[in-house]
Amino acid sequence: MKAMILAAGLGTRLKPITNNTPKALIPINGKPILEHLILKLKAAGFREVVINIHHLGEQIIDFLTANDNFGVKIKLSDERDYLLDTGGGIKYAAKFLAQNNEPFLVHNVDIVSDVDLKALYNRHLETNALATLLVSKRNTSRYLLFDKDNKLCAWHNHDTGEVKSFFPNFDLQKHSEYAFGGVHVISPQIFEWMEEWTGKFSIINFYLSVCVKTNIQAYVPKNIHLIDIGKPEAIRRIYGLKNR
Repeated sequence: MKAMILAAGLGTRLKPITNNTPKALIPINGKPILEHLILKLKAAGFREVVINIHHLGEQIIDFLTANDNFGVKIKLSDERDYLLDTGGGIKYAAKFLAQNNEPFLVHNVDIVSDVDLKALYNRHLETNALATLLVSKRNTSRYLLFDKDNKLCAWHNHDTGEVKSFFPNFDLQKHSEYAFGGVHVISPQIFEWMEEWTGKFSIINFYLSVCVKTNIQAYVPKNIHLIDIGKPEAIRRIYGLKNR
């Protein structure tokens, strides 16, 4: 199985920590979050991992080299010349991900959770969706909305009231809201849908544009624990727990 780690972000919310350290190498319990994630993917059966890099990318390269890639086959998708955002980054890595016609898992480097990655992957195989998104009832300001069949239909910003949907006569009240967990499994056919998308773009905006024509599924595990390390309050929470 193959996975991609999105590790190219600037880590703007974590400044000044990320002025000299890429977000992927911030230590949690004595190990960089990138190491935790690589080992979790390896334990779940993923043997090939693509990692995109941008901000202070040479530090990530040196870290992987020093640790012999943790015994995993790793390919680097180098975005140091131009940061492509989540959707653009996935498309740019197509040369690594589209091989063998097998679905691949994508995981934000700053997401820490207890989700069973193999179970998520298997659910994707069962539903034959274009993409299967890890979601939960976690509190946030922005939600994805799904219909009774767990198909993506819209996006809702609670703070501004903005709703994005390409479905005619969309009714906000008839859909379930979930927070995206930064982990998804994608079928390689996605690159055919991305042909007209170029440069820098968000994967969520892409999903919203195509979900009216194809199946973007929700995966809602029970009792999931998830932390977005990209938020300063999460870092404080983790280090606070660690020091107790």
